[in-house]
Formats: sequence, C-alpha cells, structure tokens
Amino acid sequence: MNGEEGRSVRRSALLRSLLELPVILLISFALVFGFVRPVVAAPFYVGSESMVPTLQVWDRLLINKLAYDIEGPERGDIILFRDPEGGEEPLIKRVVGLPGDQVAVRGGKLFLNGEPQKEPYVVERACVRYQPKTCSFGPATVPKGHVFVMGDNRANSYDSRFFGPVPEETLIGEALFRFWPPGRAGSP
Repeated sequence: MNGEEGRSVRRSALLRSLLELPVILLISFALVFGFVRPVVAAPFYVGSESMVPTLQVWDRLLINKLAYDIEGPERGDIILFRDPEGGEEPLIKRVVGLPGDQVAVRGGKLFLNGEPQKEPYVVERACVRYQPKTCSFGPATVPKGHVFVMGDNRANSYDSRFFGPVPEETLIGEALFRFWPPGRAGSP
C-alpha cells in the first residue's frame, strides 16, 4: 500500500468513527430515557421530613423499579409508592408490617405481633402528646397483598397509621442508592 492509499484508508476510518459516535449517543439516549428510566430505575427527591434522620429533605435517590417484580417487600425496606389518597407525588416510607402482621404503637414504640421492635433509625421523639396516632395506634392486621409503612420521623409522618395499609400494586420501587448530596452518597 502506498502513502496515498494509507491516508485514504485512515481518512475513511476516521470518518466512520465520527459518524458512529452520534449513532451510539442517540441509541444510548433512547435506551436510558426510553427503557431504563421508565422500567428499571428512576431518580427521586425527598420532599418531606417524614424519613429524617435516614433521608433528609432534598436528598436525591435512585429507585429500583424492578425490586418487587419477583419478590415482595421485606420489613425495613424503604419504598416509593403511589399516594393511596390520590395525590400527585409518590410517597417514600419504611415497610414495618407485612401481610398477616398485627401492628400497634404503644408509648410511641412499634409492636409487631405483640413484640416490641428495635428501630435504631427512628427519631427519638416518636411520641408527641396531642398529636394523633404518634403515642398509640392499633392493633391493626395487615391484609393480604398490602404492607404497613411508617416514616422514621414518626411524629412528623403521614403514613399507614392515617391512610391504612398500602396495596402492593401501588409500589413503584425500593430506594437503592442516595446520589445527592455527595457527602451522604450511598445506601439509604
């Protein structure tokens, strides 16, 4: 191959590479916004204090939308679900009760099936006198196909104590990863 042919081959390879880049970017964009975001994972920002101290207002999370396609939620999972009362914004809470569990709150402490629960993530002031359902609630049995959810900031959380158990078909996904702020990045 002479010098002229070599330059021509290099030019056509460079041109091919330059044309491939926009095609790859376009396909990547379509996959992320056409498949990954609606089906696999989505970002979510925390808009209330109901999950303090675990999640702070304005924390940004990645929600795993496939988490409950094979197995149901477990106690302790932090889940995103559609507002059972029809609000536009989804809610984020911790699963504390599964189908068949009997849930009660006494003196601000959670009881499952009559046993007090250890919840190191709960704000210490879980019981606020004259604030409904923070000091006592229940017992209530979680029906089949539902979960009982509560915020970690029990005195400042509108949760299953008020709107009842959450139907599993309204679950959007599980909190997978906190990506903002960078200093708090990691598992929620």
